[in-house]
Amino acid sequence: MDDALASDLRNGRLPAAHENHWLAPHDRTELMASVSPGHSESAVNGDPATRVPQPRVPTHDAVRDVDAPTLSPLAQARLRESAARNSAAAELFETGRHDEAVPLFEQALASCRSTLGGDHPDTLIVAGNLAVAYVAAGNRRKGIKLIVGNLAARVRVFGDEHPETLTARNALAVAHRINGDVDTAVTLAKQVAVQRSRMLGPEHVDTLTSRMSLALAMAAAGHLTTAHGLVASTMSDAETALGAEHEHTLALLECGESNGLLQREV
Repeated sequence: MDDALASDLRNGRLPAAHENHWLAPHDRTELMASVSPGHSESAVNGDPATRVPQPRVPTHDAVRDVDAPTLSPLAQARLRESAARNSAAAELFETGRHDEAVPLFEQALASCRSTLGGDHPDTLIVAGNLAVAYVAAGNRRKGIKLIVGNLAARVRVFGDEHPETLTARNALAVAHRINGDVDTAVTLAKQVAVQRSRMLGPEHVDTLTSRMSLALAMAAAGHLTTAHGLVASTMSDAETALGAEHEHTLALLECGESNGLLQREV
């Protein structure tokens, strides 16, 4: 079954017949490990399979080029202030000061919404940052609720399989996993892994990250044999596509080791 699962993930599909076996509930939780929605993931810097990420600033550190001609000088100044608050919050977040990061993200988000509107891509990035910060700060219920709303907005704005949408869905999967709702976590992690394999390719770094995240969800659900098989296939594909010494491959290796799913050969 493990070989079949690995093959299906590589080809962007999952047999429905296996689903009930994978969704057994389990009460194990993990450390917070999501990526801020709105930014391409990296196993080195913000891997949803390893640790809390650094929330990201909008695409440009202040105002997008396409927006600048239509925004007044006052609006552009407000957006620069918003970007500065978002960056300051990200720095607090990176050092583990999640409670202090939350109000800064809230201020940045309020400014983005009033200036750019709720569905602007930069607004959605900051909203995702705030949601992840709430989860990291221990307010998981509110954080999950915000991620759900952020995901719905991204589906509406970008479409269901856009990379921005898949990043938010992956963050929701991880949030559910660390909150102990592993059946939901497995369902979402499986969906993201399949969608990314289909849209980005099975050996894209985000797809490899999603496959590792699915393995962690499977392990949390008590399906250790399947989880070990997923990790083995993910590492094999990472080494083939990226090389054994690539930073992403090494970060995935560290993730598997730290979660007891891999043992480094001496």
